[in-house]
Amino acid sequence: MKRALGAALAAALAACSSGLHSSAPAEQTYVLRAPNAAEQGTTGNAHMRLRVLRPLAAPGLGSDRIALVAAGNRLDFLAASRWAAPLPDMLEALAVEILAGSGGPWSIVEDSRGSLAADYFLQLSVRRFEADYTQRPDVPTVHVELDCVLGRRDDGTVVASFRAASTQDAMQNRVSSIVAAFEQAADTALASTAQRAAAAVKSATSPAPP
Repeated sequence: MKRALGAALAAALAACSSGLHSSAPAEQTYVLRAPNAAEQGTTGNAHMRLRVLRPLAAPGLGSDRIALVAAGNRLDFLAASRWAAPLPDMLEALAVEILAGSGGPWSIVEDSRGSLAADYFLQLSVRRFEADYTQRPDVPTVHVELDCVLGRRDDGTVVASFRAASTQDAMQNRVSSIVAAFEQAADTALASTAQRAAAAVKSATSPAPP
């Protein structure tokens, strides 16, 4: 009996030990950065304060998984790879970084958790943020599309509503290359957002002609 129990225990321990090892690749976590955004600074006459609200995400895009689209509009995700946070949170941080360094009319740009009173708010809605394999099955094209609404904080009046989009081909069918394409496309779309938001504020605050 003792020998039988000992053998059973040894087998159980061996099974548990083997379960600690896996041939699956280790999961990698990725972030998006805004190159050189901090170096630009604000303009000398910047005096507006902007609040970037937490972005809204289209179905399937609200998690920390890196989305791809395959043939037949099938939504899937890159294996063993994730964003460092849910996409709305990471995009919010990236938008704040790019808008703050865009040289626009903003003296302060805060995220949705900011406590300072803001003059304007910016609401982003993510329509697309995916690596598209439907046109080139070997190497994807990254699509980033954002619906943007800029409004006055005090009365909620919409100052401007527009779409910012960018497309970037990945250089290789590798996760690092795909993430680099995501970063470039997101940076381009948000830089366009910053420019159009600044132009809208300038137009809205310009004195009417006599």
